[in-house]
Amino acid sequence: MRHRSVGIFDSGVGGLTVFKEISCLLPGENLIYLGDTARVPYGTKSVETVCRYALEAAEFLVDKGVKLLVVACNTASAVALPSLRERFQLPVIGVIEPGARRAAQSKNRKVGVIGTEGTINSSRYPEAIRVLLPDAQITSAACPLFVPLAEEGWADHEVARLAAREYLQPLLASQVDTLVLGCTHYPLLRNTLSHVLGDSVVLVDSAEETAKSVQQLFQQQGLLNPQNGGQRTFFVTDVPTRFERVGRAFLGHNLGQVEQVQIG
Repeated sequence: MRHRSVGIFDSGVGGLTVFKEISCLLPGENLIYLGDTARVPYGTKSVETVCRYALEAAEFLVDKGVKLLVVACNTASAVALPSLRERFQLPVIGVIEPGARRAAQSKNRKVGVIGTEGTINSSRYPEAIRVLLPDAQITSAACPLFVPLAEEGWADHEVARLAAREYLQPLLASQVDTLVLGCTHYPLLRNTLSHVLGDSVVLVDSAEETAKSVQQLFQQQGLLNPQNGGQRTFFVTDVPTRFERVGRAFLGHNLGQVEQVQIG
């Protein structure tokens, strides 16, 4: 098992922020990434559709012989995690629980959550946070424009700041001291979010927290790769051109070969 790869999937390119954090924290692990670019976004789809897509993506990675599934999509983590854990006999880690653990460390118990419509409507972040911090005051906001802004390279543009000021008004009014970035694209807007909210607000990057959870799991279960493989493999379900371009901006380097596949 230790020699096997880590399987990571997302609806598109955003999950590369999770991929990057795992790659940095565990450089010796072999990583396989699947971006379901033919069916992106998941955030506006029904619960039933997202669960079906997630199961199909996971099946593809399990067939590759992975030792762990990382659901690098907040929407899929919000609605499909129980089904994935029931279906497959291997560890499955989503991005919500790790982020919630960090958010529960809020000093004034006022937490903000931003994400896609699907993630916000699921209420999974507030539920997970309140398990750990029952009296938390949580303010949530869907921020649908943040994803295209991040993918266009406009994360630090004035347009992004204008959108952030509009979206974050309820969170400013609630005086949150902690903000959960409930979408894997949102870490790219870190500077813009801090500009609007102020440097005193702690930004919880679920990608970073998820990578820490993977490391902890491997240490506890003796799953760290002893051979220091470090292979990186990418698959997408549509033509890879845009994925390669945007992914280069996400990771800071070329992705190498990206293979188009069919799933489902």
